[in-house]
Amino acid sequence: MGIDPGTQIMGYGIIAIKGKNFELIDLGSVRFKTADAPVLRLKQIFESTLGLVEKFLPDEMAVEAPFFGKNVQSMLKLGRAQGVIMAAALSKNIPVEEYSPRKVKQSITGKGGASKEQVYAMLERSFEQKIETRYLDASDALAVALCHHYQASRPNLAGGGAKTWDQFLRNNPNRKA
Repeated sequence: MGIDPGTQIMGYGIIAIKGKNFELIDLGSVRFKTADAPVLRLKQIFESTLGLVEKFLPDEMAVEAPFFGKNVQSMLKLGRAQGVIMAAALSKNIPVEEYSPRKVKQSITGKGGASKEQVYAMLERSFEQKIETRYLDASDALAVALCHHYQASRPNLAGGGAKTWDQFLRNNPNRKA
């Protein structure tokens, strides 16, 4: 499960992994009442995340980390949202990983500075289907889930001092597929 935290809209993306293959299960977004006090929105974020966890029963969760911008108040609000999302998952014993927006974009498009639209287009190519969503928060969350899959299925090149795939394979002949 991938989550794109937000205090107004939270995106989610659910994928299933079968060996090296992946498939889209669901994606969507949850809108929160902006008229509610920020603390009440945090409660809604927590409860919504628990609802998604109970509905989809994910094995793992990946969350996009807040980006470092100039507006400290926005970063603080996003950090709080991310925290309650992580707390909801951890309360159900679901392991959580976080990825920077740059890491997610690089994993999906090959460019850390890619636009949301470029990420969306690459997701459609990766899943080989049209992805229907009203908000890009949902496709961002799907990108977070796919990024997590890519990161989890890739051997750590730093292990054994390897700096390239060739070095890794020479250092680990038993790991060849």
